[in-house]
Amino acid sequence: MMKKIVCKNTIVEMQGDEMTRVIWGWIKELLIEPFVELKTEYFDLGLENREKTADAVTVGAAEAISKHKVGVKCATITPNAQRVEEYKLSKMWLSPNGTIRAALDGTVFRTPVIAKGLRSFVPGWTKPITVARHAYGDVYRNAELKVMTNDERRIINENRGNFATAEIVVRYVDGKEDKLKIADFEGGGIVQGIHNTDKSITSFARSCFNYALSVKQDLWFGTKDTISKTYDHRFKDIFAEVYAAEYADKFKNAGIIYDYTLIDDSVARVMRSGGGFVWALKNYDGDIMSDMVAAAFGSLAMMTSVLVSPDGCFEYEAAHGTVTRHYYKYLKGERTSTNPVATIFAWTGALRKRGELDGNSELAAFADRLEAATLGTIEGGVMTGDLAGLYEGTAKVAETREFLEVIAKQLNYK
Repeated sequence: MMKKIVCKNTIVEMQGDEMTRVIWGWIKELLIEPFVELKTEYFDLGLENREKTADAVTVGAAEAISKHKVGVKCATITPNAQRVEEYKLSKMWLSPNGTIRAALDGTVFRTPVIAKGLRSFVPGWTKPITVARHAYGDVYRNAELKVMTNDERRIINENRGNFATAEIVVRYVDGKEDKLKIADFEGGGIVQGIHNTDKSITSFARSCFNYALSVKQDLWFGTKDTISKTYDHRFKDIFAEVYAAEYADKFKNAGIIYDYTLIDDSVARVMRSGGGFVWALKNYDGDIMSDMVAAAFGSLAMMTSVLVSPDGCFEYEAAHGTVTRHYYKYLKGERTSTNPVATIFAWTGALRKRGELDGNSELAAFADRLEAATLGTIEGGVMTGDLAGLYEGTAKVAETREFLEVIAKQLNYK
């Protein structure tokens, strides 16, 4: 029997939901545990357990990542009203990703996995585009209210004028208040408040500049500062200040540039580009654009994601969701051809980083082997259904577990 590679220090393992939960078990069974003696601290972030623990399990996972420095996470459900009813939840729990990102104050870097033979939907994109997503604040840590209608408040508004006013209030410890009216309402509506901090934006900027230097690629950044003259403009100003004070000379010496444009202009330029750069985006923008980039390069299931904190913590995950539609087919015993590549690469990212931090070259090399076996399987013509239409050759569409078994055979040969 082959001697297993020992994972000397702990990886925080976070289980998830639905089809990705099933795939998670298969990946461990077929691709990792036969070759690696894992050492993990396990947290079940499945929605049922988050309900059972009042989401304390998510907080515990974030604390464990802070302690052990490396984590790997399965995709999880962020419940909406329909999910609350489906799972009989006591409340609409927050996104586990949002909770962990806020706790670690990190930046998410998402890069597509490119396999030879798969054509891009954007022909000009010949090099990967890494999306650097700010992982704190904005709508993911928002406060929002529904403005009741006249009927709901049982108010007869005879003057047909304003019957409600929404305001932003900032109250300082010395009693000073800054107040700004958002809107007057003549009837029902909605109000949302979002926030960010100078500290988090500064950490985001440094993370982006450092990452661009590490991969020797240009850094692009865009906000809508012409419209959001305080909120978005603050991002622009902090990036400019940090760059001028700490990174301008480093970028010049590395032969790369930092380029700021408005977000709409940035999107247009990205579509016309050849790729090969880091694209820094605010939290919501990064969430949306990373899915666009992933889909354009082939599949949402071919996008890696790593959360990097300012104090050197790394959390790896797939950039997609729990694949609900496939999960219900799987429960019925129907054929599923769900792409597990991003989840495989989440594990390889965590194993490689654990190996790098521990000086365990065998573990890091195994991560490289597993990635090569995965790409080799696709490039050899065996793949899941989402990739078959992009393959420039004759593709064999494999069921999910069958695809993993072919990768396992390649691993055994190496």
